[in-house]
Amino acid sequence: MQFKGGSCMAKVQIKVNDNGSLRVTGEVELVDGAGNPFPVKPSFSLCRCGRSTNMPFCNGAHKGVFQSVVRAPEPETKE
Repeated sequence: MQFKGGSCMAKVQIKVNDNGSLRVTGEVELVDGAGNPFPVKPSFSLCRCGRSTNMPFCNGAHKGVFQSVVRAPEPETKE
């Protein structure tokens, strides 16, 4: 946990799933462009293929039609 301004902030993880969604784990507030909150659970998936009928959440519509594998860059090594 991190402390900011005297309050405790829990760590949030966002995982880029291979050929799929963004998996969000941790306490977060998800709001639309007007600032209205979406109801969320402690862990949920966000669509990144654009095919979901339950936007912004993933409904699995990407399966078999969306391909994207993203990896973080390797850290540079010092010689």
